[in-house]
Amino acid sequence: MTALKTIKTAALALICTLSVWQAGDAYGVSRIKDIADFEGIRDNQLVGYGLVVGLNGTGDNIKSVDFTKESLISMLDKIGINARGGQIKAKNIAAVMVTANLPPFAKQGSRIDVMVSALGDAKNLQGGTLIATSLVGANGEVYAMAQGPIAVGAVSAQATGASLTKGVPTSGRIPGGAIIENEIPFELESLKSINIALRNPDFTTARRISDAINAMMGTTAAKATDPGTVVLTVPQNYDGKIVDLMTKVEQLQVQPDQLARVVIDESSGIVVIGKDVKINRLAIAQGNLTIKITDVPFVSQPLPFSNGETITGATSMINVNEGVDAKLTVVDTGINLQELVDGLNTLGVTPRDLISILQAIKASGALQAEIEVI
Repeated sequence: MTALKTIKTAALALICTLSVWQAGDAYGVSRIKDIADFEGIRDNQLVGYGLVVGLNGTGDNIKSVDFTKESLISMLDKIGINARGGQIKAKNIAAVMVTANLPPFAKQGSRIDVMVSALGDAKNLQGGTLIATSLVGANGEVYAMAQGPIAVGAVSAQATGASLTKGVPTSGRIPGGAIIENEIPFELESLKSINIALRNPDFTTARRISDAINAMMGTTAAKATDPGTVVLTVPQNYDGKIVDLMTKVEQLQVQPDQLARVVIDESSGIVVIGKDVKINRLAIAQGNLTIKITDVPFVSQPLPFSNGETITGATSMINVNEGVDAKLTVVDTGINLQELVDGLNTLGVTPRDLISILQAIKASGALQAEIEVI
């Protein structure tokens, strides 16, 4: 009896483990902060035009790039050097565009990273230093000043009759290269309502988010107004405590829903298939290749002296016939598309052929999913 009890205990533990694994796989949940954004709390893009100096002969050709020459002359004028009328042949200067993201609630005096990209015919920005550059927002206001040595994560070498380039040497990064001069005002604590914007709009997901928030707060403060927006009215007990409210809301877990979709990249031959994609039972012929999918029923009996139940089901089998006399057979029940793809992969079907097959299945009406070509 002791041995039997041990076996039953181990079997029960295994069943529980499998149940938890299957539930986690089938019903994956995500935090609200991972699938949605709070409107008004976002980055702002900054851009600027500047000059990089100190290059080892890999800068712009002053004779052919007029805006680099004019920028250099203008910069020298500002520091009291008159270079107009003279011949400038410097090759260690490059005109660049400087970009950065201003994070929300960034304070004056804090630093942000910047990206530097060549505008003219410079060959390499390695070893260069960006001269003080103003970074402006979409409204034309200056929000940061960038300056500093450029880190280029690329290698470029050239010799007589041969050259080697790894990466992109005409762009680089300056970690902490910009200092914030002006802040973007946003009165978070004065908000009376909070708009939660879904990154992947969906009616079901929006409703689940509002239900989760209302269940946590015990009120009907949240309401899904459209597939991409949930409006949360700030309760009176959270006046002046918006941060506390948003902290609780963003940690709530919901199960996102999504459309059954097949994404095809024609240029690279990449096919991405969602887990909910289904097809009706069908047979496929490609040239002299015929694929037939059938279901084989099975019955699973519980172990003796156990509390299990008899389970019936079916497993799918894929039969392949490469003969010229193969016939197509069509059945009307549904199967998982993954089984079809696995069968095609074992036969060495190329991604291009797989794309054509999926499009043909969609055209026949057997594919219960949306095909998106990018």
